Amino acid sequence: MITFLIILLIVACVALGLFVLVQNPKGGGLATGGGTSNMFGVQRTGDVLEKGSWFLLALIVVLTLSITTIAKSGGPAAATGNTEIQDRLNKMPSPSPIGGGATNNVAPAKPAPTADTTKK
Repeated sequence: MITFLIILLIVACVALGLFVLVQNPKGGGLATGGGTSNMFGVQRTGDVLEKGSWFLLALIVVLTLSITTIAKSGGPAAATGNTEIQDRLNKMPSPSPIGGGATNNVAPAKPAPTADTTKK
């Protein structure tokens, strides 16, 4: 369910981006690209694109809030993913502390002898 909502959210975001890019703030927009046979006038095109932008914005807000609510409430998809991850984390061995205890039985390497370069 969450995956479907996320895909729907991505599609709505891309559509909103296209709606915003198609709009022309001076009233041109889609109405100028049609040549002599305009389907819409300048004002009508602006209204359609503006209403579509507002609708997509509201859809994005609703989808975002619903995804957050489902994820926080522990819906079926959220609960399954969390338990699998938690099980993997519980099975992993914990790392030993630095310089720690009995697990570090290897003797440190001795430094190599250096030649005496001082003159006597």
